[in-house]
Amino acid sequence: MMLRVDPAQEEIELQNPMRREWLKRGGLVVAFMWLGGVSRVWGFPEGTRLNADDPRFAPNAFVRVGSDGSIQLVMPCIEMGQGAYTGQATLLAEELDVGLDQITVEHAPANRKLYANPLLGDQATGGSTTIRFCWTSLRDAGAAARSMLVAAAAQRWKVDASQCTVTRGVVTHTSSGRTLRYGELANAAANLAPPAKPVLKDPKDFQLIGKPMRRVDTPGKVDGTLPFGIDIRVPGMKVATVRACPTFGGTLASVDDTRARAIPGVLKVVRLDNAVAVIGEHFWAAKKGLDALTIQWNLGAGRDFSTEQLFKDLADASEHGTPILGREVGNVDKVSGKVVSATYQLPLLAHATMEPINATVHVRPDGCDIWVGTQVPARCVDVAMRVTGLPAERIQVHNQYMGGGFGRRLFEDSVGQAVGIARQVDYPVKVIWTREEDIAQDRYRPAYYDRISATLDDQGRPLAWTDRTTGASVLATFAPPAMGKNGLDSDLVECAAELPYEVPNLRVDWVRHDMPNGVPIGWWRGVGPTHNVFVVESFVDELAHTVGKDPVEYRRAILGDNPRAKAVLELAVEKSGWGKGDMPARHGRGMALAAPFGSYLCVVTDVEVSPQGEVMLRRAVAVVDCGTVVNPNTVEAQVQGGLVFGWSAAMYSGITLKNGAVEQRNFNDYRVLRLNQTPPIEVYLVPSKESPGGIGETGTVMAMPSLTNAIFAATGVRLRTLPIDRSALAQNKDALKSVLSATSSASSTGRLA
Repeated sequence: MMLRVDPAQEEIELQNPMRREWLKRGGLVVAFMWLGGVSRVWGFPEGTRLNADDPRFAPNAFVRVGSDGSIQLVMPCIEMGQGAYTGQATLLAEELDVGLDQITVEHAPANRKLYANPLLGDQATGGSTTIRFCWTSLRDAGAAARSMLVAAAAQRWKVDASQCTVTRGVVTHTSSGRTLRYGELANAAANLAPPAKPVLKDPKDFQLIGKPMRRVDTPGKVDGTLPFGIDIRVPGMKVATVRACPTFGGTLASVDDTRARAIPGVLKVVRLDNAVAVIGEHFWAAKKGLDALTIQWNLGAGRDFSTEQLFKDLADASEHGTPILGREVGNVDKVSGKVVSATYQLPLLAHATMEPINATVHVRPDGCDIWVGTQVPARCVDVAMRVTGLPAERIQVHNQYMGGGFGRRLFEDSVGQAVGIARQVDYPVKVIWTREEDIAQDRYRPAYYDRISATLDDQGRPLAWTDRTTGASVLATFAPPAMGKNGLDSDLVECAAELPYEVPNLRVDWVRHDMPNGVPIGWWRGVGPTHNVFVVESFVDELAHTVGKDPVEYRRAILGDNPRAKAVLELAVEKSGWGKGDMPARHGRGMALAAPFGSYLCVVTDVEVSPQGEVMLRRAVAVVDCGTVVNPNTVEAQVQGGLVFGWSAAMYSGITLKNGAVEQRNFNDYRVLRLNQTPPIEVYLVPSKESPGGIGETGTVMAMPSLTNAIFAATGVRLRTLPIDRSALAQNKDALKSVLSATSSASSTGRLA
């Protein structure tokens, strides 16, 4: 795997996007704006000390300099494997003029006032917003601290601050050669007022930003000293594991714990409304005790619900429900021409993070401590307040590194459960979900049902475009006041309402169909764009083949005035060798082009499909324009990881319901790609001076359509339903005939009403 920046590519200079453009493109960006009043916060209103007893210089919420020379950077966004701490530290260190090796990074405490992400309106990490939020905020923080430390040195020397320079935390008076280290200046700087508007570096003077920096958390992960949430140990701690009602909306009826209490190491059986937990001296005792329970459940109204019923209901809602308009341009109803239509459906998906759900909680009469890896520290305080009745100032969240988040840890439900267990004992309890419980009780990416159509002119270009998504809204359950005035959840039309292509008449809408029977839903890596880009880019590929055009030539023809999209497309064509040489039988090459989270990507995937229908990934080329790059290593890693995550979902993943319960239990039936199945992945960067776009979720967004388009090129079978049905790809005339017949039927339907 390799990362390459093509020096031949011209830098594309466009005006920086207006704030409304960031809000429009940002995935989860608009999801939290209902909170309002959140502005860029980098100054402590009470002064430059953390508190009266803390001697460190703290000019803002993010920088702390001790008189011993220690430098701590407090990270507002959470590290869950995406390189967030390294990116944030780079921005701060760049303006502070220190090296990454000189600093330590800390998790931010739960504090909305100081650490709210203004793009999300809450203290939250998600939606590929970390660098977009921190690009200015953390550079301001570093520049402010540097300015104050330099001013303190200038005052001591009685010189003008402009005569001083800084290198690796050492202030030098240029003409005299005198030097002072930051630690020697911390106390004096603490008595100065922060600058009203810090002066940021010119990009030409960057020493760290744009360089391939090593991650700040790598050493601790390599030698095992860096603790994740599941590693936490506190004095007197016991361990619990839990089992919830298998059907959503069901409750606990009764528990016979006779056998469990006889198991050595079992301490207590805890009953909750819809679950039961066993606390033991260690996990094995708790697990054995849980398995020994005889549990009776009230399965509830959803006891007969199934995946088949879910998609039947979605299809019915799509046809007869009331659509909510996402975007309309021109008048699609007044356009005539050849109509091509298709229907797509995508399954429920679990997050299946490598580290299963866990939290360690100690509830006392006078307070509550929570050790957990979470994307929403302040919301964990909120749920603990509700469960314990304690005030916020009595609750402390000790955030930890996460072994994956993918959106699952945007929800505090498991923390509330752990607090509910811990409040029934007088010692700390670490609650760990088994892998089976983690998958069976996830907050699932909603299932979607899409009807899409285009009316083509005599050259095959779309004159009109309609796209109707039907599915549930995560935002409506997470933050209902954030819904649009017309009831729109913009995540449901993200990257569908704003196409990279030129279409004169367009209507994109959404029919809301909430998950019945209490099936919990949540955002999944890539949020709305993962679903919408799959539909859009699969359909664009369909249109190209329908009119007999090469997929690249077709995209070129309909891009219009979109220089950033054209740049990534052309470089992907060049680097992938598109159109050069014949592919062997049952080999195919597929493409996807999109602009999720303020970045532009084009991904080309090569596959081979065996006669038995097995799909083998052979190569992938990803071209990325994510604006100004903070760390090219992070871009490479996130695109590669995102592609593997998305391919895994397309090839193997899908949550199915039977008798109201999830059927999947572990990685044997909710599979991910193995290392030997992962192809070489080449990542190329298009240089850009734009403000940074998001990157953490972009690879996942691009993976599915580039894969299924490649499968079509290899087999002639168009896959509109995921995960991949291998029987449809088998070299069997009857099976192939059936699939092609279904494809023809779907394509002959009319444009949406």
